[in-house]
Amino acid sequence: MYLVKDEPKRADIWDEEFIKRHDVAGPRYTSYPTALQFHEEFTRQNYLDAVERSNVRKRPLSIYVHLPFCESLCYYCACNKVITKDHDKMRRYLDNLIKEIEITAKPFAENRPVYQMHWGGGTPTYFDGPELTELWYQISRHFHLVDPDRGEFSIEIDPRTIDTDKLGLLKGLGFNRLSFGIQDFDEKVQKAINRIQPLSMIEDLVKEVRDYQYESLNFDLIYGLPHQTVSSVNKTIEKVIDLSPDRISLFNYAHLPQRFKSQGQMNEEALPLAGEKLQIMCAASSRLVEAGYVYVGMDHFAKPSDELSIALKNEQLHRNFQGYTTFKEADLISVGVSSISQIDNVYCQNSKSIRDYEQALIDGESPIVAGVQLTPDDELRRDVIMSFICHNKLNKAEIESAHSIDFDEYFEPEEKKLAEYADQGILEITPFGYQITPKGRLVVRKVCMVFDSYLSEHAKSGNRFSRII
Repeated sequence: MYLVKDEPKRADIWDEEFIKRHDVAGPRYTSYPTALQFHEEFTRQNYLDAVERSNVRKRPLSIYVHLPFCESLCYYCACNKVITKDHDKMRRYLDNLIKEIEITAKPFAENRPVYQMHWGGGTPTYFDGPELTELWYQISRHFHLVDPDRGEFSIEIDPRTIDTDKLGLLKGLGFNRLSFGIQDFDEKVQKAINRIQPLSMIEDLVKEVRDYQYESLNFDLIYGLPHQTVSSVNKTIEKVIDLSPDRISLFNYAHLPQRFKSQGQMNEEALPLAGEKLQIMCAASSRLVEAGYVYVGMDHFAKPSDELSIALKNEQLHRNFQGYTTFKEADLISVGVSSISQIDNVYCQNSKSIRDYEQALIDGESPIVAGVQLTPDDELRRDVIMSFICHNKLNKAEIESAHSIDFDEYFEPEEKKLAEYADQGILEITPFGYQITPKGRLVVRKVCMVFDSYLSEHAKSGNRFSRII
């Protein structure tokens, strides 16, 4: 089931009262267990054992590269980033990153194909052309990247750091997908978040992207920022539709100045209230669907011809630390400060501190500082959660076959809760198991939470999550 322009009763999908009733705080489920379960007792050997199992399974690979540097501070940002104009600091980081790439590649079997690679940050394009070229070369030297016409190679771009020459360079290296950080076109909003980028700049860049024949262009948008209203965001959405990106991410801004100091530089009184924020999300989402975009899930939209939409329709969608992806059976190798890898049944994370990350590599040690090895119960619950969040349904027989369990017996308490959700219109009970309703897709994380065995532990520890809408 996927929401498209001609789906009946699409106006009922973004039902404000329904959303208010079910909008709770909860994990985003880019993984299960979530990163809160990572622990420092996890060792390099745990990781190497997982790589060995992965080599036996011979699954394809996906690579994530974290480049945390930015020239200026966007006040809303909650990413792991470093604001600097010190190029020596960036050069030192790049040298250590290349060391990590070499160390990371060694235990993996040769010629395992890399079908997907993503560079994020920070601002990857803050690095200059020769440095970007050097990094691509070092990755391709140590890993087997498939040809660009067979793989997805993407990079996040701050439009203020790119020009025609650099767009051409990226295409020449092998990147075929770009993601622009747009956030909002309203000048008043841009000033409030310290990110000025005129519409004309984006229009020129989009034309150049198409001239270079990139396969896909994504726009990142944020709702809930200072001075945003339903009317102002609608104007941004109309401009986005005119520019016609292939994918759109419509993110919810979470105001947490106690955790992210830069957010305190925005006028809190200028933030839209909860009710208006919900109206903004509903109006923007409805308009995107009316314009022909498919609601992929969570905060993602894509054209019907896009791989994400096709994967959703064919039940081949997957989710990892970068969000939705089409590569279900790929192990994720992540390099760079704070990055998270997913290898076989293991998650592991590098140091969040650049100083500690670099020192580990200078000392010839792994920058991995925490992780978790999944138990059979974790793997079972992960499959259930991912089925709901990626396919909007659950086939009990498939879960039983994959994990050698009796679903009704194993999940008796959980199924009682699902019966309540069926009465509330979040899902339907079917002969094969459960189907999320169109309305329920907006609060699917609430269904996933039913199967999260760690939530009570998080509540006792005082861990906080963002709202699911």
